[in-house]
Amino acid sequence: MREGAHPGRIAAYPAQNLSHEATRAAPRPLATRFRRKARKSTTMEPIIQESELPEPEATRRDANVTESSRANRGWWDRNADEYQIEHGTFLGDDRFVWGPEGLDEVEAELLGPPEELKGKDVLEIGAGAAQCSRWLVSQGARPVALDLSHRQLQHALRIGGNVPLVQADAGVLPFKDASFDLACSAYGALPFVADPVLVLKEVRRVLRPGGRFVFSATHPIRWAFPDEPGPEGLSVAASYFDRTPYVEQDEEGNAVYVEHHRTLGDRVRDVVAAGLRLVDIVEPEWPAWNTQEWGGWSPLRGNLIPGTAIYVCVRD
Repeated sequence: MREGAHPGRIAAYPAQNLSHEATRAAPRPLATRFRRKARKSTTMEPIIQESELPEPEATRRDANVTESSRANRGWWDRNADEYQIEHGTFLGDDRFVWGPEGLDEVEAELLGPPEELKGKDVLEIGAGAAQCSRWLVSQGARPVALDLSHRQLQHALRIGGNVPLVQADAGVLPFKDASFDLACSAYGALPFVADPVLVLKEVRRVLRPGGRFVFSATHPIRWAFPDEPGPEGLSVAASYFDRTPYVEQDEEGNAVYVEHHRTLGDRVRDVVAAGLRLVDIVEPEWPAWNTQEWGGWSPLRGNLIPGTAIYVCVRD
């Protein structure tokens, strides 16, 4: 049964092992790429949950829709606190940032001119602590923030703001057809799902005719390079065409984190297969003001190879 969101509430809805060198060459997960020494969060209350699970084994193997969803729900619930501590300052409480380069929707206007956002119903997928949705509220839009992780949405509640929150899988959106004017996802859902076409079809279903969906993910070329911010991250170490998922698994072989790779051509075909029209692919350049390292993202690499791809799609 599909269930709508309520303001201020969380609506619930129901290979082979790698050698040392191969592990270094394989992409580390998006979230571990984001982890560095903790900094003070911009939010008001302390973050108290801690995770003490043993270090998982990194491998490349197949992972289906169910395994990927279950693993990533658990991973983000366990690591949401660390993520928000580390990146709260960069993300802010009410900014709309498309990726580690720092491209801001204020400048990019990928969802359209800010003055045209007023009164628009917007779905944010993989919202985390709903920073992007708060920015949309400030523009007069009516966003709904959806995330697979209950713990991430608890951070959205902790920060506050009048944003409806929904816990759900992006492949089974709990909304009626044609419920939204716009949809967006900044590094949310798409990198982690085994069947991106399923998610894209769901997005198309809930969009109104003429609606736009914009989503960002790691630039596909990055999967060919070691996930290191320095010079060692500038030499090709793996096949760009190897779509085998990156998996972290526990001692019993159960996946605890899964990240899926799609080539640029795959992404284009996925969008078309879902019945959406691709109108732009944005590859943000690294700005001079951004001197930070964020996992494998850094000024050194960002000035030479793209780190993020943003796909702008329309439902005709």
